[in-house]
Amino acid sequence: MKLIQTILSGDPNFRFWPKPGEAQPKAFIRLNDGQTLLQKAFLRGHHLIGLTEVLTVTNRELFFSSEDEYREVNARTVPTNFILEPVGRGTAAALIAAALQVAQTHGGDALMLVLPADHLIERQDVFEAAMAQAFSMAEQGQWVALGVKPTGPETAYDYFELKDQRVTRLHTQPDLAQAKVMAASGHHVWNTGIYCVSAATLLGQASAHAPELVAAVQNCLQHSRASSGRGVSQLVLDASTFGLLPHVSIEEAVLQASSQVALVTCDMAWSDIGQWAELGELTMPDAQGNRSHGTVMLDGSSNCTVQAQGRPVGVVGVDNLLVVDTPDAILVADKQYAPKLGSLLAQLRSQGSAYQSANVVHRSWGSYHLIHESPGFKIRSLHIKPGASLSLQLHEHRSEHWVVISGLAHIATGDQDIVMTPNRSAYIAAGQKHRLYNPGQMPCTLIEVQSGSYLGEEDVVRFEEKLLA
Repeated sequence: MKLIQTILSGDPNFRFWPKPGEAQPKAFIRLNDGQTLLQKAFLRGHHLIGLTEVLTVTNRELFFSSEDEYREVNARTVPTNFILEPVGRGTAAALIAAALQVAQTHGGDALMLVLPADHLIERQDVFEAAMAQAFSMAEQGQWVALGVKPTGPETAYDYFELKDQRVTRLHTQPDLAQAKVMAASGHHVWNTGIYCVSAATLLGQASAHAPELVAAVQNCLQHSRASSGRGVSQLVLDASTFGLLPHVSIEEAVLQASSQVALVTCDMAWSDIGQWAELGELTMPDAQGNRSHGTVMLDGSSNCTVQAQGRPVGVVGVDNLLVVDTPDAILVADKQYAPKLGSLLAQLRSQGSAYQSANVVHRSWGSYHLIHESPGFKIRSLHIKPGASLSLQLHEHRSEHWVVISGLAHIATGDQDIVMTPNRSAYIAAGQKHRLYNPGQMPCTLIEVQSGSYLGEEDVVRFEEKLLA
């Protein structure tokens, strides 16, 4: 049996504002144990029998950060491959593209274990036992879904309706009155979005119920670019054809109409961590019911959830508040209103606020951290991996000043070729070709000061491109 762990990643985390939305999806939120939800999803199938590769469908802007996250936890060096979307078009297009890729690479009999990247499962042993049952059913041509018994009337979840333990209907995100009835019925379970299905069965069901979508995805793949390097393969989906696809979930496009859905129900302590209150519950409360992370000072307060990042946060004499502090923005809300962040984000969009910003941006050579930006200048720290190099390039509208903080930096320009040690600096004039390389065995950190009339990322002319995406 070939098992392809298929991770769906990249959904914006707008319910977790002010954490960056599209720039840093919910899957990249780091929990108190030091692992991100994406890393936990990666490890979820790490010890399952037959695991052949991990295939991730994500936004192309998240490729390097995803690769870095996997590298930290991939002790078994399981092959990792990526399908990179130019824009999100829902899980239907993502899974059809994944199934086409799996069928081409591993054959139609290969099983796909579909895992959302941003869920939490606390009982791994129960999950693995359920998977053993699901694999056997999937090999018989069934589309197997994992379900959990409802603990309350959740309107954000889909519900499978059962009769004699067989799925008769899928209800997608019911209203509160319907959710109350289904949660109490004993004949409905939540759909976790975790599936086990062969590539052939997925494509057969999608062709039966959404043939136009399958044809459109096939056309997109014919125009898409495949590449590989550093032990990683990727398929960069064609933007012009993929952008025309409808935004639809696999549940709406296929599963609502399918009669081949089988169900495995288990108590694996599952949560999709849909809002700040649920994330806060992962932290042990103090005697007053407060849950805090970071440098937090509490006095005369109770039942508060406080997230501090990089600076102290003081909370005095309040009750039932949610306080989230980030370098970009601060959220203060009564917990009962925390799920209503949509209206707040609408205001930010209308004001043109950079609510999608992310202080850390990952690239093939490492990452950079935006420290400060004002008209005419920008300050960043660059972190370059050992042996990594930025492409040969120039900037037309800005100059750059570099100061090495740690490690070694090899800087090559038209008139200099030097290796700089800590506390040395270099100046790159606008219009000057240059390359930055780390020749050492340790990461290199530099402080970069950009100055000029235009400081956007588009002001770069590359003369050779080593990046995969």
